[in-house]
Amino acid sequence: MLIKSLIQIFLYRIIYMANTAQARKRARQADKQRSHNASQRSTLRTAIKRVRQAIEAGDKAAAQSVFQQSVAVIDRLADKKICHKNKTSRTKSRLSAQIKAIAAAA
Repeated sequence: MLIKSLIQIFLYRIIYMANTAQARKRARQADKQRSHNASQRSTLRTAIKRVRQAIEAGDKAAAQSVFQQSVAVIDRLADKKICHKNKTSRTKSRLSAQIKAIAAAA
């Protein structure tokens, strides 16, 4: 699977090579930025996942502390436009509601 996708990327780059030096540079920059953004999105998903795991464990104090750490990550990536601000706001709201529900259930 991985080898197949790498071959497809390689062939795509051969077929659609940039014609000018400026276009080649922009293609290099776009590739570098794409991989950086992918890494940042992964960090975002991991932060959200950690909060969800803490919520499932049922410990409100632990969930609250992980949530506060994750909010900093989420807000930082929203400011960098890695993820849309409305989506991050919605995610924070839902996680916060789930944390409050732990106290109600306990």
